[in-house]
Amino acid sequence: MDRGCRELGSIDALYHLGNAHERGKGIKEDGEKGAEFYAKAAMQGHVQARHNLGIVEKRKGNIIRSVRHWMISAKMGHKDSVDKRMFMVGGFATKAQYAEALKGYQDAVEEMKS
Repeated sequence: MDRGCRELGSIDALYHLGNAHERGKGIKEDGEKGAEFYAKAAMQGHVQARHNLGIVEKRKGNIIRSVRHWMISAKMGHKDSVDKRMFMVGGFATKAQYAEALKGYQDAVEEMKS
């Protein structure tokens, strides 16, 4: 299944494979494999996969990396990525980073309206 998704280049399929592996939906649960699929989808522009990578990194204790993922997904228009509870985890994100992500999110939303 992975091979077919890669050959077709379906970022949605890669995202769904990440979900299946991370959550054990119809397949053996494997968080690392799920993160690999999220990363493949995120690198091709899948915003939810990028956001989920932030969650994965947070669980691993890689707060700085999680904030980076959320900044990217916020700038792509992902609303949950600008939720202060998610973004300012443990005080590792500065107010300036949050403001930058919020501005990027607002710009993305405006762009989608036109």
